[in-house]
Amino acid sequence: MNLAIRGITANLGASWSDSFRQDLHKTLKAEYVLANPPFNVSDWGGENLKDDVRWAFGTPPAGNANFAWMQHILHHLRPERGARAALLANGSMSSQQSGEGAIRQKMVEADIVDCLVAMPGQLFYATPIPVCVWVFAKNKAPTGGGAPLRKRKGEVLFIDARKMGTLVDRVHRELSDEDVARIAGAYHSWRGEKGAGKYADEAGFCKAAKLEEIARHGIVLTPCRYVGAEEAETDGEPFDAKMKRLTATLSEQFAEGQKLEKEIRKNLAGLGYGF
Repeated sequence: MNLAIRGITANLGASWSDSFRQDLHKTLKAEYVLANPPFNVSDWGGENLKDDVRWAFGTPPAGNANFAWMQHILHHLRPERGARAALLANGSMSSQQSGEGAIRQKMVEADIVDCLVAMPGQLFYATPIPVCVWVFAKNKAPTGGGAPLRKRKGEVLFIDARKMGTLVDRVHRELSDEDVARIAGAYHSWRGEKGAGKYADEAGFCKAAKLEEIARHGIVLTPCRYVGAEEAETDGEPFDAKMKRLTATLSEQFAEGQKLEKEIRKNLAGLGYGF
């Protein structure tokens, strides 16, 4: 239905099917995959697929299909240059339940996680929850993906875009073209794409982290853990001079407060309510 309303033709298989229990494209190896799987599906039939060949990083829990979707898509990527991006629930970046943390750890250690983007909430009509984008690359070597790129082995790019976008009404937020360009530009420059400019970490927005740093965070992949706080704008006033000015103002305010207290006590005493 999604493809039909957008006029996109595709080979969906000979008949209606279930991607997990009847994969109609078992031999497909794609160079690029974009996906928006349903979040946190609990009745995907995982109890009957425990030994599936697609679970290269561990058997996903029967009560949540997030890591089943990830591995299903990874299974269909070309090993030498496959890349994928998937929109998923934020829990996928940090959950430790039912072995999900172990699966995520194996993915990170295999060095196929390329980028994590934390998105703002209220982007969708069906749910207000914030989401994340996982980007995988089967090959982080300079030639990975076909075009010459920077060697990114042992690195993951984290982008925190939670504050981006503009509310178009009380419950819906939209990303502007400039917002999208900023997010995409950070990823393209980090990958070393031609014409994308030189990449640099930006406090509060993006950070390229080594696998060792990710391990110190317990393989929790929420970008805010890595990008840090946004740098506050400064007014150029020297710290010592600012402190002297502020303490002088505070002293004046204390003195004024004592004066007001005396006046209030005097007025209350005149009314017979002195204390």
